[in-house]
Amino acid sequence: MNGAAEGLQWFAMRAPFHKEMEAQKLLDKLCIENFIPMCHKVVVRRGKKHREWVPAVHNLVFVRTTHSLIQRVKRADIPFLQYVTRPEAGRNIPIIVPDVQMAQFMAVARAEGEKLIYLTPDDLSHLGKGTRVRVLGGPFDGVEGIFLRVKGCRSRRVVLQIQGILAVALAEIETDLIEVLD
Repeated sequence: MNGAAEGLQWFAMRAPFHKEMEAQKLLDKLCIENFIPMCHKVVVRRGKKHREWVPAVHNLVFVRTTHSLIQRVKRADIPFLQYVTRPEAGRNIPIIVPDVQMAQFMAVARAEGEKLIYLTPDDLSHLGKGTRVRVLGGPFDGVEGIFLRVKGCRSRRVVLQIQGILAVALAEIETDLIEVLD
């Protein structure tokens, strides 16, 4: 690894078997910045419906650290934590999310009052290419994404995508709050 790669980076990680919250507690204990997109879901326990704050995408944890530190943590403290990878030149390379993209994603994911729809890369594969846009004003001010029609929604939405991992469709946005990018 070169010196630039040893700076703080956002790694997309998996915590198999629904252990993302356990991984988050261990990362917090080690003072390592992390993020799990959360949402409210209705769950049934003992025959009663409850609304709970749960991970929006199971097993997914974003971790901001250096490559060498995450390697040590994986070996010593959280052995079940795995990289989310992409194939490149016959090897699997860990996915690193750029800081700007991660900041926008976290801002959107933390907007509790908004009706967000989380999409997997497979969900997006059948959608046509949309227009790149930026939201102006409102709770998503400055967020850049693609203006698309999302299956199951009547109107088009701005979709913020983290390539190869997941995407989130923002709540319906007034067209006068959208700026088309080149």
